[in-house]
Amino acid sequence: MNERSFIPLRIAVLTVSDTRTEATDASGKLLVERLEDAGHRLAEKIIVPDDIYRIRAVVSAWIADTDVDVVLTTGGTGVTGRDGTPEAVAPLLDKTLDGFGEVFRTISYAEIGTSTIQSRALAGVANGTYIFCLPGSRNACATAWDKLIQAQLDYRTRPCNLVELMPRLRE
Repeated sequence: MNERSFIPLRIAVLTVSDTRTEATDASGKLLVERLEDAGHRLAEKIIVPDDIYRIRAVVSAWIADTDVDVVLTTGGTGVTGRDGTPEAVAPLLDKTLDGFGEVFRTISYAEIGTSTIQSRALAGVANGTYIFCLPGSRNACATAWDKLIQAQLDYRTRPCNLVELMPRLRE
């Protein structure tokens, strides 16, 4: 069987928080470290407050940018009044990847028990760009990247992965 070569992707990271700064953004920093350690390139990293329209504006710009292959958001996926990342991103999606949230919560259940029901993590595709909306906790971001996203963003993953579908996303 032929070995596949790794294909580095350009990944943008958005931290959604009313309180985090670059100095205190542990989740965003973890995602940047993980994606770069995996061989991908950081396209851009931004922090915005929990505001649906500011979140949507940043994500919209990235999905319109042909230099961004993947968007990772962290924060705003809970159930409090200010948590609005799913509401900001869902209208932008052409297709949802329902399995991502389902599997993420299943994995998280083993780690945090029933508290996992508070997560509204989601993923999908918009204009040929993959989007993953993750909780704001550093541990949740590590779980999502290490146990789900990294393998699916690696062209070498068999039997299939999201990278091999990229040329067909805009059909």
